[in-house]
Amino acid sequence: MDIIKRISEELEIKASQVRAAVDLIDEGNTIPFIARYRKEATGSLNDEQLRALGERLTYLRGLEERKAAVLKSIEEQGKLTEELSAQIAAAQTLAEVEDLYRPYKQKRRTRATIAKEKGLEPLAQMILNQEHALPMQEEALAFVSEEKGVASAADALAGAKDIVAETVSDDAQVRSFIRRVTWEQGHLVVTAKDPEEKTVYETYYDYEEPLRKVPGHRTLAINRGEAEKILTVRVTAPEEEIARYLRAHLVKKDDAETAALLEEAAQDSYSRLIAPSIEREMRASLTETAQDGAIRVFGKNLEQLLMQPPIAGQTVLGWDPAFRTGCKLAVVDDTGKVLHTQVIYPTAPQNKVEESKRILKQIIAKYHVTLISVGNGTASRESEAIICDLLHEIGGGVSYVIVNEAGASVYSASALATEELPDFDVGQRSAASIARRIQDPLSELVKIDPKSIGVGQYQHDMDQKRLGDALEGVVERAVNRVGVDLNTASWPLLSYVAGISRPLAKNIVAYREANGAFRSRKELLKVAKLGPKAFEQCAGFLRIRGGSEPLDNTGVHPESYAVTEQLLKELGFEKKELKTGGLKELRSRALARPTLPKELGVGTLTLVDIIKELEKPGRDPREDMPRPVLRSDVMSLEDLTPGMILKGTVRNVIDFGAFVDIGVHQDGLVHVSQLSDRFVKHPLEVVKVGDIVQVKVLAVDLAKQRISLTMKGI
Repeated sequence: MDIIKRISEELEIKASQVRAAVDLIDEGNTIPFIARYRKEATGSLNDEQLRALGERLTYLRGLEERKAAVLKSIEEQGKLTEELSAQIAAAQTLAEVEDLYRPYKQKRRTRATIAKEKGLEPLAQMILNQEHALPMQEEALAFVSEEKGVASAADALAGAKDIVAETVSDDAQVRSFIRRVTWEQGHLVVTAKDPEEKTVYETYYDYEEPLRKVPGHRTLAINRGEAEKILTVRVTAPEEEIARYLRAHLVKKDDAETAALLEEAAQDSYSRLIAPSIEREMRASLTETAQDGAIRVFGKNLEQLLMQPPIAGQTVLGWDPAFRTGCKLAVVDDTGKVLHTQVIYPTAPQNKVEESKRILKQIIAKYHVTLISVGNGTASRESEAIICDLLHEIGGGVSYVIVNEAGASVYSASALATEELPDFDVGQRSAASIARRIQDPLSELVKIDPKSIGVGQYQHDMDQKRLGDALEGVVERAVNRVGVDLNTASWPLLSYVAGISRPLAKNIVAYREANGAFRSRKELLKVAKLGPKAFEQCAGFLRIRGGSEPLDNTGVHPESYAVTEQLLKELGFEKKELKTGGLKELRSRALARPTLPKELGVGTLTLVDIIKELEKPGRDPREDMPRPVLRSDVMSLEDLTPGMILKGTVRNVIDFGAFVDIGVHQDGLVHVSQLSDRFVKHPLEVVKVGDIVQVKVLAVDLAKQRISLTMKGI
C-alpha cells in the first residue's frame, strides 16, 4: 500500500504535502511546531490537518504491520497462496485483514473443531462440493464410529454441517456481503425492559431507525440506557436477502440432498455465528462514529472555552456556592495571588444574609474588588440573588459573572492544588480556581483534566483514552496558539508547550526559582535535560517580556532572528522599536519590495508570519474572542415570558442544539432547528462556546425547569 497516496486521497491534500509532513513527524517534530514553523515544507497544513494526518499515518502503518504478521502466520502454516497473499495486500481496513485471516486463526474448541476431531471433515467436504456417490444418509454411515463418538448417520451429518457452518462463517466474501447489506438495510430496534417505568429514556421505549441514519447523540443515549438495564437493543438485518445470497453462493449444482444440507448449515452459520458477530460490529461502528462526533464537538467546545479572553487588571472575588457547608470565598489580585479567604453562610439552612453582606462589603472595600466570579453549581441561584442585592446596596463599581465551575472540585483536591496552595483547604482552593478562571481561563483550566471541564455530552460513556488523547491535543493547540510567558507560567501550562514534557516543565520552573527570571530564550538551554531539539520545538511558543532580546516577546522563532534583523535593516527599522509597540509601517514597506523574500533567502509564508509578529509583538489572539457578559442584576425563571429577547452566553454545544446562559439559574436550549432560518446540519456551524448571542424565549416549563429559546427572526 502506498500510504502517502492513500492519506493524500483521504484528506484531499497533495502527496508532496503529506510526504513532507510525514518526514517531519518521523524526525520527532511536534504538530504545533510543524504547523507554525514549517509552513513552507507542508504548504501551510494547519494543526487539525496535521493531527488527522498523524492519526491516519499511525493507523495505516499499524495496518501494514498487521498484514505482515498475518502473512507470516499463514505462510508458517504452509497455507499461503498467491491469491490469498494478493487479497491481504489489497485489504484497506483491519476488518478486511481479520476476515481473510479468520480461517487460519488458531481457534478455541468449537462444534466444528470437535466434529473434525471425530473425522467428519471429508463428509463436510462432500456437502460443500456437492459431490457424493451414494445418498447422503448412506455416505454418512461410513463415518459412524463408537470409538470417535459418532453414534449414527444423523450424528455424522450434524457434525459435518457444523464444519460447513464454520467454513461459511470464515468466508471473507460472505462476511463482506452480510456486513454491507446489514449496514445499508438493517435497523436499530430498541424496546423497554419495563414499559411502565418512568425514566429519561422513554423516547426510546419503542424506537426503530435505519442503522445508517442513527445520529451520534441517540447512539450514546441508547448505549447508556442499555448499560443501566432499562433498554433492550438489537440489530435487525434483511434476512431473506441474506438467505438468497448464501444459497446462491453455496449451492452450485442441481442436487436436492446436498442443497438442503447446505441451506440448513448456512442458516445455522448465519444465526449462530455470523449475525451475532455482525451485530457487535454494527453496534461498535455506531458507537465509534458517535464517539468520534462527540469527541470532535467536545474538542471544539473546549477550545472555545480555553480561548476566552482574560479579564486583566481586576481584583476578583471567587465565590464557590454551597448550602450546608457555606459559600467559600477567595480574593485574588490581578496576578492571581490569593489575598484572602473566608466562608460565609447566606444560604439555607443558616440563612445569615445580613451578616454575609456585611462581611462582603468589608472585603470589597479592603481589597478593592471589582468583579465577583460565581460558580454555577449548587446554591448558585441563591448566591446570585444575594450578590445582586449587595451590588444595589453598594451602588456600583462591582460586577459579577457566572462561570462554569466544572472541574474546580477535581482541581482543589489534586496534588497540584496542594502544591500550589498548601495553606488552604479544598473549598478555598476551589474558590480561588473560580476566580482565576475568569482572569485567565487558559492558565487555570490547563491544571484540570480536560475530561472534567464539562463542555461535552456523554463524556463518561466514551473510550476514556481516545477522549483524553483528543482533548490533550486541543489544550496543546490552544496553549501554543496563545503563547506562554516563560517567567510567570506554571509547570502545568509549560507542559503543554510543544517539545516540553512534564518533567522538563518542572525543571524550567525549578531553574527559574533558583536563578530568577529568564532574560532570554537562549537561557533555556541551561535548564537540566533541555537539549537542542526540545529548544527548537518550544522556543517560538515562549515569550519573555522586558528581556535582553526584543524578539523573544514575539512568535518569531530564534532560527529566524538573523533573517528578521536583516528585514528590519532593509526596511529602515531598529529592533529596539519593538519594545515601544508594533512596527506599523512594516507591512506596507515590505509590500513595496516584492523581491524581498528572495533577497532575504526566506519563504514567503515565513516572511508573512514574521511581519505579523513584528506588527503586534506579544499580541494575544484571545483578544478577538467574545468577552464574558458581566452582570449587575438577576432574573428568575418566573420573570421570563415568551417573546422576550435577551442577550446570553453559549455555555455548551451538543449535537442537537446549544445551551445558552441568559442570566437565570437554568440555561436555555436553542434546538438545532431554532439556530438559524437556514438548514443547519450541526450547531457548530452557527455557534461556539463563549459566543455572545441574542435569543428569544419560545417557552418556559416551570415544572421541569426548562427554557426553550430561538435565534430565528431576531
